[in-house]
Amino acid sequence: MPELPEVEYAASVARRVAEGKRIGSVEVLHAAQRRGLPPRASRSLAGDGIARIERRGKYQVFRLTSGRSLLVHFRMTGDWAAVQPGGELPAHTRILFRLEDGAALALVDSRALGGITLYPPDIDPLPDLGPEANSADFNDATLADALRTRRVPIKVALLDQGVVAGVGNIYASEALWYARVDPRRPANALGPAELRAVVTGVKRALGKALEHPERYYGADGVSDAVRFNVYDREGKGCRRCRSPIVRVTQGARSTYWCAECASHPKRATGSRSRGTTA
Repeated sequence: MPELPEVEYAASVARRVAEGKRIGSVEVLHAAQRRGLPPRASRSLAGDGIARIERRGKYQVFRLTSGRSLLVHFRMTGDWAAVQPGGELPAHTRILFRLEDGAALALVDSRALGGITLYPPDIDPLPDLGPEANSADFNDATLADALRTRRVPIKVALLDQGVVAGVGNIYASEALWYARVDPRRPANALGPAELRAVVTGVKRALGKALEHPERYYGADGVSDAVRFNVYDREGKGCRRCRSPIVRVTQGARSTYWCAECASHPKRATGSRSRGTTA
């Protein structure tokens, strides 16, 4: 699933193509997307303007000049693609915004799980979200408060968007590797030093990802083998201590971690290798 860095990159594409422009028409090309944008709603968008495009966690909000808003959620495989005037539509285009200047913005989604929903002016489209993962509002105090009564593993807790907005499966694993915290630890059992380490790890993992203005999976020519420290590296040597990376299943998702570093955080501190992407 696209996480904060990937959704921010996608939002930058949408801003470049559509922000400040008027909508000519909206075409909903897949039945699944008609739940959020039924025909009457999509037709009503013609002539409306896109005042600004915001990102909040894994969501995007198109603020329209009519006062209405469009909530965009990519889910597993959604993305934006710019379409030049007269250009061919990308494969798996599900919703197409044709703009009055001739350009177009396509929601591309191979699994058709994402979607866009139109909201009236008097309704906030965003769900209840925690602080932005890369903001000053996300700190050890806010994290401690959010985890106070949560007994689930810390990795699972970090995936809860009400705890922190924008972190998903990939960067949660990466963050806990930076923090040298066992992903299986009960969230409410972490001490102050561990909470600070988790916050620092989250921001470090996201900061590294934001250095690459593209999607993951090698889209910008930087391979995952170089970019990630633990994610999808089961059996490979830890970049700090060379112990094999372990994969466990948590909440039906894969978690990757170094058991040696998590067991001996102080010893791991001084054992960085040249291969570390930290």
